[in-house]
Amino acid sequence: MKIFSAAQIREADAYTIQHEPISSVDLMERAAAACTGWIEDHFPPAHPVYIICGKGNNGGDGLAIVRQLLEKGYEANAWLLTGNASADNLANQARLEQRFPGHIHPLNDVQEFPAIAADGIIIDALFGTGLNKPVEGWLAGVIHRINDLRTRHTVIAIDMPSGLQADSSSLHTPVVQAHYTLSFETYKLAFMLPENAVFGGEIHVLPIGLHPDFLTQTPARFHLTDQETIRTIYQPRNPFGHKGTYGHALLIAGSYGKIGAALLATRACLRAGAGLVSAHVPGCGYEIMQLGEPAAMCVTDADMQHSTHFHLDINEAKYNSIGIGPGLGTHQQTALALEKLLDNYPLPMVLDADALNIISVYPYLLYKIPKGSLLTPHPKEFERLFGATANQFERLDLLSRKSVETGLYILLKGRYSTIACPDGSLYFNPTGNAGMATGGSGDVLTGILTAMLAQGYTPKAAIILGVWLHGYAGDLAAARLSQEAMTAGDIIHHLGDAFLQGI
Repeated sequence: MKIFSAAQIREADAYTIQHEPISSVDLMERAAAACTGWIEDHFPPAHPVYIICGKGNNGGDGLAIVRQLLEKGYEANAWLLTGNASADNLANQARLEQRFPGHIHPLNDVQEFPAIAADGIIIDALFGTGLNKPVEGWLAGVIHRINDLRTRHTVIAIDMPSGLQADSSSLHTPVVQAHYTLSFETYKLAFMLPENAVFGGEIHVLPIGLHPDFLTQTPARFHLTDQETIRTIYQPRNPFGHKGTYGHALLIAGSYGKIGAALLATRACLRAGAGLVSAHVPGCGYEIMQLGEPAAMCVTDADMQHSTHFHLDINEAKYNSIGIGPGLGTHQQTALALEKLLDNYPLPMVLDADALNIISVYPYLLYKIPKGSLLTPHPKEFERLFGATANQFERLDLLSRKSVETGLYILLKGRYSTIACPDGSLYFNPTGNAGMATGGSGDVLTGILTAMLAQGYTPKAAIILGVWLHGYAGDLAAARLSQEAMTAGDIIHHLGDAFLQGI
């Protein structure tokens, strides 16, 4: 699913008006009807509704919602900013006054904000996506008033919480903190970033019939990975395939006290479909690996009895993919071994955890990584690699620039994990949950991604599919076990169901 900018959404509206064709006020009626239907499905008419309306088209949506709710038997009123209103806003003022006179009240100062009944619902229709600067003055006071009331009343934002800018940071500015946001047709970029999590609440994207030609033909830099995309990427098994068909993957992982990371990555790699899996671990982990995952082969450094960390050469030529980093440690000998691996292995690989931490200490190694490789930093690892930023929009820009500059696919992990591609596109992953914020979850992801590369997926397909499956398996595990009780191993156990139910 494409994520359009605020400017592109305005273009989509204009294109729909011209090519459907439909009048702008009737398109607004359609958007309002989608919101009214959602409200009707979730809140009975016993709740009085207070809609705070601006002077633009977002306020016009709000006025139309008031009229539609009144038609359905709700007690609904609008508090409207006075002044120069948009044409469609004026049209909806007239429609409301003609059908239900006396339901529009002026709002010229925060002191005119309505007194909200105990079971009342507040709907924010002040600004929407048209805002391009921070809210100031008494209007900021209106936003603060709404936020003060949210602990006792449900707050619903139309299109976007007022004060939130779609395509740039809104940190340190007043923004409505909604329980629900009813947005139109596509997600907004602002919804994808953690710094805005407190504002949107539950995001519901409602279809309003924007012209499909615009949606399909207009290019977008940002995407939200959906099931349709995953099904186009997934490659079904060849009935005549054998274990050699699906590649030989190598996991270089583990150090003294962290062999569990190697075990998790190896199990995940097997479960994600690699034909053959070898685990290269220090000698101290040999018996653990042999007993813990008999389906995998185990390779150790030559001085097996004394080895506690990765530090010697490997025969990397026989592997279709390599994943390195989980539990690896950052010993100086390990750094030297990593550099030699990067010098000699030409294929895309997966680098995570301590492999990334080593590169942050020796930045020149970044430019030795084979093109098309997959890097999977969490936010702190990303900051150590590439530096701090003032906000998450700047971090998103830095993420994309580094991917283009290095030719690497970089996954910034978190809610809506973000995949930056060397072609400049970015993909947000919607699967996954807070229960996956547990030790070993990243090791599992490394194993899955290494398996995808081993099976012959392109790097872009491998990272989009692998991240989606990892999150979906986590969602299935949480649904069965709870977010609190699930562990990284539970993600592995639910990978089979993720393939069966998700693709």
